[in-house]
Amino acid sequence: MAHLGWPGAAQICRIERIRETKGRMSREIAYAVTSLTPEQADPDALLALWRDHWLIENRLHWRRDVILREDDSRIRTGAGPQAMAALRNAMLHLVKDAPGPLRAIREALAENRHHAIKAAQRGFL
Repeated sequence: MAHLGWPGAAQICRIERIRETKGRMSREIAYAVTSLTPEQADPDALLALWRDHWLIENRLHWRRDVILREDDSRIRTGAGPQAMAALRNAMLHLVKDAPGPLRAIREALAENRHHAIKAAQRGFL
């Protein structure tokens, strides 16, 4: 497949998703390129890899967007977005093993910044 501009590519996959949302059907087709040979990953294995990737991606996005409200951020210039991403990553790391819902923890830390700073200094909640 090097002649197609994908050196190292061994397989091209086509994934079709059909779903119903609020009574309306939608169909989406996506493509993927992999260096895994058919002997290394058959269609079922490729589908499992695809699903695992998106499970992780969606879980992380949900936590960053819904819980930490990342998409609501108005910080868009300079080093601000990168700095905020680093702070959000640190927060997710600090609270990953904390008991209780992440949203409640975020709200509690936002209300008591002294507690948030102490938690960050300790490295855990």
